[in-house]
Amino acid sequence: MNEIMNTDVKNILGNYPDWAQKKLLFIRELILEVASEINGTPEVEETLKWGEPSYLTEQGSTIRMDWKKAAPTQYALYFNCNTRLIETFREVFQDQFKYE
Repeated sequence: MNEIMNTDVKNILGNYPDWAQKKLLFIRELILEVASEINGTPEVEETLKWGEPSYLTEQGSTIRMDWKKAAPTQYALYFNCNTRLIETFREVFQDQFKYE
């Protein structure tokens, strides 16, 4: 597992319930792994955007993820709505996710 270098991100993830933390850390690893496999993709910056762990590069779209007390049994990924990402996820994964 890639170590979390950003202490703000580390603290946010550390405050999630264990089950949500495990799910989101797994997704984090997938993001970093896929980015490393794409030729020409610069380093992924791990930071907070709107208080949520976020992953961005000079190319591509920012991915944010979070768990919220208001929906304690859920976790979420957020994508820029001006991309085709959500449309593509719906096409590929159909009803496996809840889309908003």
